[in-house]
Amino acid sequence: MSQTVTPTPIKPAESLQSSQSVAIEQSSVGDFIQETLALTRRLFIQLQRRPSTLIAGIIQPVMWLILFGALFQNVPQGLFGGSQNYGQFLAAGVIVFTAFGGALNAGLPVMFDREFGFLNRLLVAPLASRFSIVLASAIFIATMSLVQTAVILGMSAFLGAGLPGLAGLGLVLLIVLTLVLGVTALSLGLAFALPGHIELIAVIFVTNLPLLFASTALAPLSFMPQWLQVVASLNPLSYAIEPIRYIYTHSAWDWNSVVMQAPFGSISLGLALLVLVGFSGLALLSIRPLLRRTFA
Repeated sequence: MSQTVTPTPIKPAESLQSSQSVAIEQSSVGDFIQETLALTRRLFIQLQRRPSTLIAGIIQPVMWLILFGALFQNVPQGLFGGSQNYGQFLAAGVIVFTAFGGALNAGLPVMFDREFGFLNRLLVAPLASRFSIVLASAIFIATMSLVQTAVILGMSAFLGAGLPGLAGLGLVLLIVLTLVLGVTALSLGLAFALPGHIELIAVIFVTNLPLLFASTALAPLSFMPQWLQVVASLNPLSYAIEPIRYIYTHSAWDWNSVVMQAPFGSISLGLALLVLVGFSGLALLSIRPLLRRTFA
């Protein structure tokens, strides 16, 4: 009894190369995710061993809310726009400035890794992509900012500032993450560009408070002299603070809601978000050449 043997079709060379390239790409993506998670876990282990950074990052904004809220609690109602009290007006500024301060410090761990030689070990390691170093820092800072934002929202509600609706809370978190992304990118760029941590700390100190006072975090634009109004209207922090403040004080809002009256025109909620997205995009694009040279 004879059997007919059907020969196995031979795959063309192009098909084999295509399947191999897909497998390599999938393996590279998996390795990149694994590296990013491992480097992110390392940062959280450092935080677990030294939790004072997170504790101080939570205590400071709470003190701002309590002390500044008490300082201006007797001001006439309506003096700070549509806010019911100064605590409600201040909450948006504290949320944004806390996230900004944490993102501005994002480059310090990378700078210390540079100085202690750990970064050089990573750069010579067979990583799938060295950009996992940057992404891990961004994930860590974003998580810290979300924790701080949640605490500030809860404390401000406890102090009488109230809470936005569910959609408003989601938009607040989106605004915070967008700002954190851009500032973290700039901080990491400085960590690779500056010679040491002393210079980076100096830049942080020089830019921190001036950007706070040259924004609408503590006072509305109408309280400022004309020149400072122009400066505050060009400050990216104001484009994060004012939408959050509007969400706090208005239960009904949409993308066309006017959140800030700048000297050069009205700023709507949608336009403020576009400015923040543009700021973060420019920050990411500005550090790409520096990162390519560093990781080359």
